[in-house]
Amino acid sequence: TKTDSISRIYSHAQSLAQCRKWLDAHYPNVERIAVASNAEAAKRVKGEWSSAAIAGDMAAGLYGLTRIAEKIEDRPDNATRFLIIGSQEVPPTGDDKTSIIVSMSNKPGALHELLVPFHQNGIDLTRIETRPSRSGKWTYVFFIDFVGHHRDPLIKAVLEQISQEAVALKVLGSYPKAVL
Repeated sequence: TKTDSISRIYSHAQSLAQCRKWLDAHYPNVERIAVASNAEAAKRVKGEWSSAAIAGDMAAGLYGLTRIAEKIEDRPDNATRFLIIGSQEVPPTGDDKTSIIVSMSNKPGALHELLVPFHQNGIDLTRIETRPSRSGKWTYVFFIDFVGHHRDPLIKAVLEQISQEAVALKVLGSYPKAVL
């Protein structure tokens, strides 16, 4: 497809949103079609004329596509996080992170109570997200990532302290930190 004859661009909705400024500047009148994944976008483009996809190098290589532009994201510091979910526990490497889900009682200071043990023990929190709980209105669960492995004695002690105050605590797993 020649760049001047592109009539539609496929990508995951998140990628389309993250590249909006570049798309507005370079392809303002081109139809943007959200699909389930960037890999699916690349697969569709392989069989279509006059279309393009926002996809990674691996998808482009897999489907024999030619890159026409790169670094088109609105924020270069933005990153997408991918998780590999397995059924085996990963042993400590010395440079690990742990992900947990915690539900606290809905009362003033609940988040503070949850965070104090991390602070008191110098544990680096790398991500905190709050989501509504399925168990009822105005109740929330916290997704927390932090530095350390759940087998480390310090981490074990902090998780035990949190579990005494939490309605529920689930360790999703510990894993080596990603290399970026």
